[in-house]
Order: sequence, then C-alpha cells, then structure tokens
Amino acid sequence: MTKRPLETPYTLKSIEAMLGISPGIVRSLVRAGFVSPARGARNELRFSFQDIVLLRTAHALRAAKIGPRTILRSLRQLRRSLPAELPLTGLRVTAVGNTVVVREGDLQWEPDSGQLLIDFDVVPAKGSVAVLAHRSRAKRPQDNAELLFRRAQALEGQGRTDEAEAAYRRALVLDPAHADACLNLGALLGEVGRSREAVDVYSQALQRFPDMGSLHFNLAVALEDVGEREAALESYERCLALEPRSADAHFNAARLYDQLGQTQRAVRHFNAYRRLQR
Repeated sequence: MTKRPLETPYTLKSIEAMLGISPGIVRSLVRAGFVSPARGARNELRFSFQDIVLLRTAHALRAAKIGPRTILRSLRQLRRSLPAELPLTGLRVTAVGNTVVVREGDLQWEPDSGQLLIDFDVVPAKGSVAVLAHRSRAKRPQDNAELLFRRAQALEGQGRTDEAEAAYRRALVLDPAHADACLNLGALLGEVGRSREAVDVYSQALQRFPDMGSLHFNLAVALEDVGEREAALESYERCLALEPRSADAHFNAARLYDQLGQTQRAVRHFNAYRRLQR
C-alpha cells in the first residue's frame, strides 16, 4: 500500500544528508527489498521515518557482512514495532554481530527474538551502529509503557501470545491510562478463549475512559462471547451513542435484537448499517 505524502517526507537527498548513505546505495537497498518506499508526484522515491531506520540498519548489517536473509528477517520484525515518527525519548538501533538491538530510554529489546533486555550494555561491532536523533530528558513511566506496548504488538504478531499478554500487562502497570494496551489485551484474551477476563479488562478501562466508543464495542463483543446478550446490547447502544457511524456496532446490535425477537429494533439498526455501507 502506498504511504500518504505526510508519512513519507524524506527524499534521497535528505537521506544522504542525514545518514551519509549515497543515493546509489539507497537504491540498491530498495532493490534488495529491505524497504518499500512510496512514490511522489514526480515518481521520485519518498521515505518514511521507519524506512530511514530500516535503511540505516540494513546498510550497517551489510557492511558487517551479514547475509541478506538474516537482514530481511531482522528488519521484518523491526518494522512491526517501529513508531511512525521518532519518539520523544529518542531511538537507537544497533547492529551487534548478526543481531539488531533497539534502545529507547532505558529499555532495550531484540526485534528478531522479541526478548526485552533490561540493564544490558550493548557493545556495538565496528561500523555497525545506527543512531537516530536522541533527546536527553528524564524518562517517564509512560515512555517505557509505550515501548512495552509496541513489544507486545510484535510478540502478538509472532504468535507468542503468553509473552504478549505479559508485556501488555506490564505496560498497564506502568501506565494504567494506556487505552490501546487495554484494547489489545482484551482482544488477545478474547481470541484465546478467555472472554470473561476480557470483560474484566474492558470494564476496568471504562472506569477511566467512559466516553471511548471502541471500549464499549469491544466489551459488547466479549459479553456476547460469554453469553450475556442483553448486557452486550447495552454496550453496543453506548458505543453508538458515542459513535453513531459505527457500522459494526449497528450490525451486531441488529443481529442480537433479532435473536431476542425485537424485530423493530433489529430492522432499525440493520437499516442504519446498510446506509453506512453505501
């Protein structure tokens, strides 16, 4: 999928100025499949922040004589966890031998293995360090919570649900107001058949975020999974009060009202769903 222009502000010239990598090398890395840049209005290559991190890391690993397959595997995992923009804490990507290590604040982790490294000093191999701007400031618990959240997403993408759950829960200990961690943790629990626990996660989150429509929707889905259809309908209705254009909420509400024999309400929600699908 082509990235939107605002997501790809960097050109070959700006990459050369920032990273010291020539346009020829950048093009070779693109041809090798290490990054997939967008095209600008004049068909020029346009790169995102994520592309820049991946390019610099790929170049460093190639210089360290690492094989293309190993580089692609590491970059594939790294791409899943990189923020769209440079985080305020700064980001350091280091290639040590054939391993990529990402450091943000005081936390470090390996995108290839998913392992979180605490208080581990990385000694970079010669010519294999990639550093993007770092701002010195006091680390906040929310910063580490965000990093743990991204690690959980990467672990979940690898099918390592137990580790992902643990990382989501650690993120919420550090930052109980991390709404996305609540959403993802609840969804993960539902997917592995622990919907009652998902109900608890969403219910607790709604005490902090009562006006978050997506939480009401996810709670409704979890309540359906545990057989509480009336309670699920209440949550779908709360979601729609906040987000009237939620087509999925209208469809699910119509289905449940129909199951409960409330035909008129079912038709009303189904018609709303059809209007939103046009």
